[in-house]
Amino acid sequence: MTEHVLGVVPRQIEVGLSIFRVMYRPGKTSQPPLLLLNGFGASAEIFQPLVDKLDPDLSFICLDPPGIGGSPRPALPYRLSGYAKRIGQVLNTLGVQQVDFLGISWGGAIAQQFAKQNPRRCRRLVLVSTGPAPIMKPSLSTLREVIWPKRFHPVNGRQIAANLYGGKVKKDPALLDIMKREIPNSGGECYQQYAILGWTSLPFLPFMKQPALVMSGEHDGMVPGINSTLIDWLMPNAKHHIFDDGHVGLLTSADELSPIIQSFLATH
Repeated sequence: MTEHVLGVVPRQIEVGLSIFRVMYRPGKTSQPPLLLLNGFGASAEIFQPLVDKLDPDLSFICLDPPGIGGSPRPALPYRLSGYAKRIGQVLNTLGVQQVDFLGISWGGAIAQQFAKQNPRRCRRLVLVSTGPAPIMKPSLSTLREVIWPKRFHPVNGRQIAANLYGGKVKKDPALLDIMKREIPNSGGECYQQYAILGWTSLPFLPFMKQPALVMSGEHDGMVPGINSTLIDWLMPNAKHHIFDDGHVGLLTSADELSPIIQSFLATH
């Protein structure tokens, strides 16, 4: 039986020495495809709750970073600029000239970097539970979870993740079951950590002209609200939406947030 991910058959796209697992659903609207990229250690499947709520006529692209999900880990890691470059090469292979980029957490950093390197290819940005630098909740437990994560453990990691992410999953950790099968990776998370080490978008955010929807959870236990506030202040065409959930609210509050995202993308 052919595997389907997010309702489409994945394909493997080779870019240089890397291979990306890519899910591409061509749409029927005039809008550019929505490129979706997840956070640390999370594969594309986790976007299922959001994709289920989006307009089925909307074109979207999801991919797994190298070493995550169905993308093999390359011999050497990249910096964020390298990830952004290779994502552009993936789009070239797909024949896609322009995208709207939605990034959550680590994926939001990639989205900012991609928009900076490819201003004409990125029409709009949706930045969720992310920031202009790896500014996290100042606690030893949060730092430990980033460096030596236990939240991905299939047996006892769910409660750790629930406490870290906050919001609805803290009250009901069973909501994290969507992440059970998809989280395991082949060491790509270490590569992701290296990519973002020392990175910041603070110097170039004031010069980015793309309209941006900056979304943050009021109860995010991992990424403090100052992150989204800084992006909102610095980007000339940003608007800020605070939602009543935590770090993975894009998934657990998809009913509420998907119409806001679609309305933003459809605005001319």
